[in-house]
Amino acid sequence: MWGGRFASGPDELFRAINDSLPFDWTLVEQDITGSIAWARGLVGAGVLSAAESERLIAALSTVREEARALPGPPTDSGAEDVHTWVEQRLIALVGDLGKKLHTGRSRNDQVATDLRLWTRDAIDARLADIREAQAALVALGERAGSVFLPGYTHLQRAQPIVLGHWCLAYVEMLERDRQRLADARTRANLCPLGSAALAGTAYPIDRGAIASELGFDAPTANSLDSVSDRDFVIETLAAASLCAAHLSRLAEELIIYTTGEFGFVTFGDEVTSGSSIMPQKKNPDALELIRGKTGRIIGHHTAMLIAIKGLPLAYNKDLQEDKEPIFDAMRQLSLCLRLAAKTVESSDWHADRCRAAAAGSFSNATELADYLVGRGVAFRDAHHQVGQLVRVAIERECALEDLSLDQIRGVAPAAEDGVFERLTLESAVARRDVPGGTSPKRVNAQLASWRAKLGSCH
Repeated sequence: MWGGRFASGPDELFRAINDSLPFDWTLVEQDITGSIAWARGLVGAGVLSAAESERLIAALSTVREEARALPGPPTDSGAEDVHTWVEQRLIALVGDLGKKLHTGRSRNDQVATDLRLWTRDAIDARLADIREAQAALVALGERAGSVFLPGYTHLQRAQPIVLGHWCLAYVEMLERDRQRLADARTRANLCPLGSAALAGTAYPIDRGAIASELGFDAPTANSLDSVSDRDFVIETLAAASLCAAHLSRLAEELIIYTTGEFGFVTFGDEVTSGSSIMPQKKNPDALELIRGKTGRIIGHHTAMLIAIKGLPLAYNKDLQEDKEPIFDAMRQLSLCLRLAAKTVESSDWHADRCRAAAAGSFSNATELADYLVGRGVAFRDAHHQVGQLVRVAIERECALEDLSLDQIRGVAPAAEDGVFERLTLESAVARRDVPGGTSPKRVNAQLASWRAKLGSCH
């Protein structure tokens, strides 16, 4: 492809680091799609006749079928990259006419276009994966949303919630991830074709028509920027990293909840594994792998930021390092999202164990303070009195609700008989009846709203 200037071929060691066909083969479909659009564009520019363009397009379609039939990258072809391989096959099919296709085009704008096409498709697929994960969480909330669960701060029991509320917290996280990926897609969906190597093509190509044919919103605005920009890769990796971090948080909580010490939930055999030496073990390997993949995805984002941080305009071969990170990150994120959905779907929550934990560790202390506020006690005084009552209960090795009314009134004289009803789990969650609160009424309304948004995703 570039040998005219050189008297000898590349050293094998150089080829080992330079040749990208083993990984940029992923872009073969996009490369052919972009080439078909370019063949049409060259007709309008007066470079090709309509008949020549149609011959090229037919041959490119044949090359596409050849590529689909191959088991993997044709590394024995001698092609440096996917663009070279496509051009080789094209010339083999149509002869010298195939050599005309690259007129006015550079591999710089070609690969930038290919990667934007691929990233756009990958984002669309991840948006669907996120919806599936959200649907699994909503379905869990619907079938087990009234199960009580301890809410934690500092991993210490804090206040009771219902399981549906916990599910919705992760649904909201994933929704922000979906929005970030969709937003990244808008900046990825611009067409660099026609930027050529860096200065723009010398031929009167209708860049708008090519962009439209390829489904882009518009052509890119500056040729220098177009061939050297990988912001869309970095931004997509950033969104993927945060999504993976949210999945890791979900995985970590579920790993904790499935331990014997917590015993809140059990997962299906299809997403767990055993031990080669301990017959009793049922390990949450799916969740641990989701948690582990997060570091890999975040690492890809960091690698890309470092790759571009000191690059002068325009294209530099450092940018060849853009593909493997985005390819792998999006593949791993898809695995994690789909596996998270399956794991959530397989979960069996133990309501009695969850209820006991939700009621323990004086999780109704805030409820008692709020009750006293309703009896005219200033909140800071109520807080202090309840703290004293917690100490009394600790000394007596009982719960707040197991203290007698006289014992409670000895510290909080504003208390009356109705205090005990206020200390139940049902009362504690029902009174959190504000938008975004854990009351069953609010949670059920949110679950219904999400079910309507998700439609048939479950």
